Amino acid sequence: MGIEIYVGHIAGTVTEDEVRKLFSVVGSVESVHLVIDPASGEARGCGYVRMSSEEEAREAIDLLNGAKLGDRLIVVKNAPPKTFKKAASSGGGEGRSGVTKPLHKGRV
Repeated sequence: MGIEIYVGHIAGTVTEDEVRKLFSVVGSVESVHLVIDPASGEARGCGYVRMSSEEEAREAIDLLNGAKLGDRLIVVKNAPPKTFKKAASSGGGEGRSGVTKPLHKGRV
């Protein structure tokens, strides 16, 4: 499994193929993922590139941070570690059954 690096300040017109072409100069690119806003369908200006080795990832950071891609100078750095949030409970109920308890002990 490769090493993922973060790429920021990407112009909205840049494609995954263009990112792959730039990073392949440094080494073997396993994957490219540009972040897209689900509501608008527009690019958010950042993405992730997975290089095949840690050495290639470090070299990509060193050589490509500040490189011109499209009409912008991109930012290339270590990807932040992935964190997973717990799913929010549904309905604010007690326990896992989804059944809620009354807020008062009076007549129902």
